[in-house]
Amino acid sequence: MAAQAAEPVLFDWFDYQGHDRAFEQPLPAGHFRNPVLAGFYPDPSVVRVDDTFYLVNSSFAYYPGIPVFESKDLVHWKPVSHVIDKPTTLDFDGLNMSRGVFAPAISHHDGTFYVVNTAVDSGGNFVSTAKSAAGPWSDPVWLKGVGGIDPSLFFDKDGKAYLLNNDEPEGKPLYEGHRAIWLRQFDPVSLKPVGKRQVIINGGTELARKPIWIEGPHIYQRNGWYYLMCAEDGTGPQHSEVVFRSRSVWGPYVPYEGNPILTQRDLPADRANAITNAGHADLVEAADGSWWAVFLASRAYDGTHYNTGRETYLLPVEWKDDWPIILPHGQAIPQVVKGPAFMQRDASQAPLSGNFDARDDFDSTTLGSEWLFARTPKQSWADLSSHPGKLAIHPLAQDLDTLKNPSYLARRQQHLTFDASTALSVPAAGVEAGIAAYQNEHYWYALGVQREGDHLRLSLRSHRGDDEAVVDSAVLPASVGELKLKISGDGKAYGFAYDDGSGWKWLERQADGTLLSTDVAGGFIGATVGPYARRLDNQ
Repeated sequence: MAAQAAEPVLFDWFDYQGHDRAFEQPLPAGHFRNPVLAGFYPDPSVVRVDDTFYLVNSSFAYYPGIPVFESKDLVHWKPVSHVIDKPTTLDFDGLNMSRGVFAPAISHHDGTFYVVNTAVDSGGNFVSTAKSAAGPWSDPVWLKGVGGIDPSLFFDKDGKAYLLNNDEPEGKPLYEGHRAIWLRQFDPVSLKPVGKRQVIINGGTELARKPIWIEGPHIYQRNGWYYLMCAEDGTGPQHSEVVFRSRSVWGPYVPYEGNPILTQRDLPADRANAITNAGHADLVEAADGSWWAVFLASRAYDGTHYNTGRETYLLPVEWKDDWPIILPHGQAIPQVVKGPAFMQRDASQAPLSGNFDARDDFDSTTLGSEWLFARTPKQSWADLSSHPGKLAIHPLAQDLDTLKNPSYLARRQQHLTFDASTALSVPAAGVEAGIAAYQNEHYWYALGVQREGDHLRLSLRSHRGDDEAVVDSAVLPASVGELKLKISGDGKAYGFAYDDGSGWKWLERQADGTLLSTDVAGGFIGATVGPYARRLDNQ
């Protein structure tokens, strides 16, 4: 029908500014800010190749999937590729935004990079390979017969490779959350598991205590020991990291008496500038012999809410009696940390940490690496070439509550206090366009404009679970051709403003930002913001 040929909506620019008070504290020489990857960058895994470090994160149902970063010092990271970067590779249609690609693990052996991962509800466990971290990455090779989640690879000094993962225990689980860590050999040439599989950890550090969700396993070698490190007790405020060791890769693995080696669950919930959910760590040894841990944690407000999701943090590792310790019990994760001896001096962590202004004038022919799609796009609706210097969004009929791919271009919310703004041409009749703040298909805000008779209607819509509402609206003259829109977040207070050429006006100053928090919306991701457009012919 005619609406199928709707004209694209043109966006002139998109600007994101972060203003977190915690990032304003002085940074002494030789120190860095935590998190090193601010915003929704969960489940980090890291590997060193010569003098360069590489890191991957979960991306769930966002596309492109599994971002790959490169660094010389573990602090200053730059994006170099995505493992899932072809729309035909994985299909996330029908999935909640917190399904899709879970915790990846990156390793390197004999000139090849390996990323193993779980495509939850979309294929299972797989491995992708590349000769360069910048890609191209192979299509997923499915690991038949490997269930559960969180696979990782370990390459022993004798040349043998092993695959370990979380799965159900032998027999019937004894309680909710009872899981086991399994180990089997792996052929890095055929990319297949081989031989027997064996449980090396049943339940966690102490089965009688009924520990839950032992996961995220990694094996390391040091001083004749094999160390098995895992996350335990779920990915919420009780999250922790625990470690075991053995003289044999097959075990038996003995838990460290001082476990957990990382957690924040023993700190007061009402503490200022709370960082919570700490766990899911990976260790790496630098060329100078120092050891470091990357892990996830979340910056909370009002005790339990966090909109920026689970972020990537960095801390040094202390070895004590041949056991690794990331953070002593009772200590809060520091936001300013002394950096590695090899850290680059006078280098900025922006735009991945700290306060910054990131503006996209859409003057490139390809989208920047910060932009994401909610699920895999089946058609090219985001266009930078037909109108040079502008983002042209060809509106789809799906709204933000779809389980398919809406025409919404997302970038991570990286700060508790931020401003996100854009300028657009008012769309033609039958189209709504504007700016959105999005947690998942059930929890979002959309500030959009559409033509309505002899005027324009600017509306702020909210979606909270199954409840949809128009929070507020304004009537604008039909003669308005250009419009600026803005979202201002400050913890739980979100403001929505517009400028029709006569200066900024607030449509709403105190919208409930907890709607965008993970603890309210559920799942494992953080909020995103960005421009969107949609056809109205489906209403």
